[in-house]
Amino acid sequence: MSQVDVFYEATPNPNSMKFNVTQAIADQSMNFSKETGAMTSPLATKLFGFPWASEVFIGPSFVTVTKEDWVEWEILADPLSSLIKEHIENGEPVLVEAADGAAETDEDPNDPQIVKDIKRILNTEVRPAVAMDGGDIVFSKYEDNILYLHMQGACAGCPSSMITLKQGIEARMQELLPEIKEVVSV
Repeated sequence: MSQVDVFYEATPNPNSMKFNVTQAIADQSMNFSKETGAMTSPLATKLFGFPWASEVFIGPSFVTVTKEDWVEWEILADPLSSLIKEHIENGEPVLVEAADGAAETDEDPNDPQIVKDIKRILNTEVRPAVAMDGGDIVFSKYEDNILYLHMQGACAGCPSSMITLKQGIEARMQELLPEIKEVVSV
């Protein structure tokens, strides 16, 4: 049993709280919703056992939990922090082996050069920045000079996500890759 600390911080999304863990807990980031289930995450499955949990995003050293509107963080934050800490200290798995296939963020040698460039920029500039706020932005597709991104964790449903998408990500992508006409959330 290893000693771990878990501390929480607010995110720009008032319904999401980021729980930082003082050790690595996952090799990859994964998003889970109540609708899609959490078969590959025993921790997310445990969190979905509570009726107020609507989404769980697991990052390399954090867990972002999105709650329903009818409950307040003042009631949830400390017990959730303790639950996550206990889960990890007991050596229970956070993620189990995922399904085969590359994630949308992984480079595919068959991708056109523009898609390789987009994924590289997302992975080196965008994703690390939004992870600081407990979220993630994942490549969905690039079609007709429009970049489609999937917002996860604290980014999904965040009131400021469209500002981040348009004034931050779209502006940066167009600066580096002028052929991109627009960046859209899916």
